[in-house]
Amino acid sequence: MASAVERTDDLVREYLIYRGFTSTLKHLDSEIKADKEKGFRVDKIIDQLQQLIQSFDLTGLKEYWAYLDRRLFSRLEDVYRPTVNKLRTSLYRFYLIHTVQVLQNTPKTQEFFLKQVLELQAQPEWRDWFALPFIPAPEQNPSFSPYFSRQWADTFLVSLHNFLSVLFQCMHIQTLPAMGCSASSEKKTDSDPDAQTEALPDQTDSTNQTRVCEVGGASVEQPFIKLSQEEYAEHHSSIMHCKVDCSGRRVASLDVDGVVKVWAFNPVMQTKATIMSKSPLLSLEWAAKPDRLLLLGSGVGTVKLYDTEAKKSLYEMSIDDVHPRILSLACSPSGTSFVCAAAAQAAHSGVATEGDARVSAPVSGQLLLWDTKTVKQQLQFALEPGPVAINCTGFNHNGNLLVTGAADGMIRLFDMQRYESALSWKAHDGEVYSVEFSYDENTVFSIGEDGKFVQWNIHRCGVKQSEYSLSQDAVGPFVLSGYSGYKQVQVPRGRLFAFDSEGQHVLTCSSSGGVIYRLNKADAGLESVLSLGGHKAPVVTVDWCSAMDCGTCLTASMDGKIKLSTLLAQKP
Repeated sequence: MASAVERTDDLVREYLIYRGFTSTLKHLDSEIKADKEKGFRVDKIIDQLQQLIQSFDLTGLKEYWAYLDRRLFSRLEDVYRPTVNKLRTSLYRFYLIHTVQVLQNTPKTQEFFLKQVLELQAQPEWRDWFALPFIPAPEQNPSFSPYFSRQWADTFLVSLHNFLSVLFQCMHIQTLPAMGCSASSEKKTDSDPDAQTEALPDQTDSTNQTRVCEVGGASVEQPFIKLSQEEYAEHHSSIMHCKVDCSGRRVASLDVDGVVKVWAFNPVMQTKATIMSKSPLLSLEWAAKPDRLLLLGSGVGTVKLYDTEAKKSLYEMSIDDVHPRILSLACSPSGTSFVCAAAAQAAHSGVATEGDARVSAPVSGQLLLWDTKTVKQQLQFALEPGPVAINCTGFNHNGNLLVTGAADGMIRLFDMQRYESALSWKAHDGEVYSVEFSYDENTVFSIGEDGKFVQWNIHRCGVKQSEYSLSQDAVGPFVLSGYSGYKQVQVPRGRLFAFDSEGQHVLTCSSSGGVIYRLNKADAGLESVLSLGGHKAPVVTVDWCSAMDCGTCLTASMDGKIKLSTLLAQKP
C-alpha cells in the first residue's frame, strides 16, 4: 500500500511539473509533509507515536491515536475493536513507563492519571496502575517489572507494526469503506503484549504481508525492520572496542583515551561502571564464566581482571615486557582460560597522524595462553613464520578451535586440545584486521588491509570460498577530518564485522553508520539490505547481539558516539 501511494504521489508531481502548476505542487508537498497517515508507511506512523512519547506530549499522543481511530480503526468490523483497545492500552502504558524510566516518577506520571482518570477509572485493567506514581521502585514490583523490560516494549511495537501492516495490506486489496469484509479476517495478528511477557508474538502470517518491497520493478526481501535507535554518548574520544557480554545484558566500550564504560541497555540505557587506567588500554574481552568479569589489555604489558559488579580490579597480570602491547584478548567459552596476543612497540598505537597508519614491516609478537583460575601462563604458541603480532583472535563455540589474524597477512588455526597449529595460510596483502568463525564453523571470514572480505574453508586448508570487495569506509584505516586540514587516522582495533543469529547477514562499518548485507555467493557480491545510519563520524567497530526475534546492533564511531539499533528479524 505504501509503495503504491508513493508511486502515485510521484506521478502526480511529474504531471504538475509537466503542466507548470508550481503553486499546486507546493500545496501538494506541504500537505504530504503534514499527512498524519504518513503515506500509509507503518514505520513512519510508529516513529511519530514514539516521538510524541519521547517528548512527553500526552495531548499530541491522544489526538494522533484518536485520528488513526477515526480515520482507520473505526471502519473495521466490531470483532477487531478489542484488539484496537488493547493496543491503545499498551500505548498508554508505554508512555507511562517512559515517564518513570526517564524522569523518575516526576509529575508527568501523575499528570497522566489526572487527565485520564475519567476515562480509565472504570476499566479493570487500569485499577492497579493508579498506584504507579506512589511506588518507590516500580521496576522491582512484580506487578510492573515485566513492563520495564525491553522485551515487552519490543513486543508492543512489533504487535502494533503487524496490525497496521495487515490493515494497510487489506486496504491495498479493496477500498477502505469495505474494510469490514472477510479479507480482514484472513490474517490473525497477535496484538496483546500484556499477555506476552515471555515471548514475542507469532508473526508468521502477518509479517509476510510486509516482507517484500519493490525496487526498480523487482521484488526484494526486507529481512529486518529497524524498531528503534538509541545513542550512548558518555565517551569523549574515538571508540576502539565495543562488545556485548555473553548474556546480552551489558556492553563494555573502550575509547582511545583509555576510558572504559560498562553500561546496560535493558530496560534503559544506564552506565554501570567507569574504569580509568593510568596506563593506556588497547583491548578488552568479557569473561565467559562468570560474565561479570572483564579482561583489559594495556600498552605496558599487563592484563587486568575487573569485576564490573563490585567495581574493582581483582588482579593484574604481567604478560611480557618485550611485547608490551596487548592487541587482542579471547576468553575460552569454558571460562577456564584466555588467549592473549602481545606485540612489540610500533610506529603507531591505534590513533596516528595521517601517513603513519601503516607499518613498513610486521612487528614481533607472541600468542600466550593463560589460566583464569590460577592466573598463570600455561603456554606460548608457536607462530610459524614468526614471531609476529597477532591482531585478532576468536574461539569457536566449544573452545576446541582458535582462529587468529596477524600483521603478516596470515590466518592461523590452532587445535586447543593439542595446543598446536592445525593449519595456516596467507589470507591478505597487508594486515588481517578482523577474523570470525562462520555460523556453522566450517569456514572463517576475515577482513584485511587490502579491502577484501573473504570466506575460507577450514576443511580444505584455507581454500578461498568467497571473496567480496569492501570500501575503505568498512575496512580502515579510518579518517576523521578536523579544522585547518587536520586529519585523525585510526587503525582498526575492534571487530569490523558481526553476524546475525543465523549467520545469513553481516553487519559492517561505514562512514555514517552500520550497513547490513545478505551473504551471497562470491559471484553475486554482497547485497545491502539495511543501512542503520545515525552517525556523523566514521564507524570503527560493530557488534550484533541476537535475542529471540529482536536483535541489537552496536555501531561505535570516531566521535565517541555509540548507536544501539533494535531490529526485528522478519522470518520467511
